[in-house]
Amino acid sequence: MTEVQESKIAVVTGATGGMGVEIVANLVADHHVYALGRDKAKLEELVAAHGEAVTAVEVDLVNELESMESVLPALERVDVLVNAAAIANAFSVETARVEDWRSHMDLNVHVPAELTRVLLPGLRAAEGTAIFINSGAGRGGFGDNVVYAATKHALYALADGLRKSEHDIRVSTIAPGPTDTAMFQGLNGNYDKSHVIAPVEVAKAIRAVIDAGPTTQLTEVQVRPRIELADRN
Repeated sequence: MTEVQESKIAVVTGATGGMGVEIVANLVADHHVYALGRDKAKLEELVAAHGEAVTAVEVDLVNELESMESVLPALERVDVLVNAAAIANAFSVETARVEDWRSHMDLNVHVPAELTRVLLPGLRAAEGTAIFINSGAGRGGFGDNVVYAATKHALYALADGLRKSEHDIRVSTIAPGPTDTAMFQGLNGNYDKSHVIAPVEVAKAIRAVIDAGPTTQLTEVQVRPRIELADRN
């Protein structure tokens, strides 16, 4: 694949998901976006919507985990990396099996770790920003959703370690609460859209992180609904 020469480059995983589509739409205003996802039809919709501002990369990141260098062209600079791809299936310690732990850890932790490692030279060259999409589950334990929560705890450790060791880039964790996405619907199908976060608001939070002044970095942004779902009961 030939690299698209643009003044700013963004790479977004999970680009065809509910949050990912909005993240891409926000970033194309001033970036060329490499949109990574498995859904070919939705990737084509992104290209149709944004034209030459988007390069679609159809890829199963877990399958490419050990050959991540082949996923993208050699990018001389990466101004923004958004690790948004994730899986969330409800398991307790009792119901989860080894394959459940592995599938969640692979996509939610191992993929962002490896892709970030591969793109570090470009991030350093651009003094770019690496963003990890976490979750409210990353700061609490959930007995009936322990596998997903554990991966998000691990993702915090990954982001914190990267930030403390890589002083040439900025690192941020953005942790949305319940958001109107297919993933959340799979966990809790009985919700009112007006009670949860609109995906576009997560994209706006990412924009705030990217546009922060050069002498600072927003290391953690919690994005919560106006009224917590538990407080509505």
